[in-house]
Amino acid sequence: QVQLQESGPGLVKPSQTLSLTCTVSGGSITTNYYYWTWIRQPPGKGLEWIGHIAYTGRTYYSPSLKSRTSISRDTSRNQFTLQLNSVTPEDTAVYYCARDVPLDGTFVRAYDYWGQGTQVTVSS
Repeated sequence: QVQLQESGPGLVKPSQTLSLTCTVSGGSITTNYYYWTWIRQPPGKGLEWIGHIAYTGRTYYSPSLKSRTSISRDTSRNQFTLQLNSVTPEDTAVYYCARDVPLDGTFVRAYDYWGQGTQVTVSS
C-alpha cells in the first residue's frame, strides 16, 4: 500500500529556505491521475494548502505562497520536494505531504494517503 514520509530539517533560520522531501513507496508519482501535495498546519490554526505537483510534472501553488514556493520531483527516487524561500516565524508549522486522488473523474478529489507530518520551526 501507499506510504508517504516527510524528511528535512526541523529548524530553519529566518530569511533562509525551508526544504523538505516526501518519499513515496507503494505507488509511482507518475501514475494517472494523482496529484502530490504539500499541506501545512501552523500551531492553533487549520490546514493550509501549499501546492502540488501533478503526475505530469505540472505544478500549482497557493496564491498567497506562490512567489516563495517551488515544488519539484525526482521520479527515479519516487520523491517530491518543497522549497519555501525567505521564511519567517509565521511559517512555523507541521508540514504534511499527501496524495490527491480523483473521485468522480471531473470535479471531486480527496486526499487518501498522508505522511505523518514533520514539525518545522523558524527561529533564530
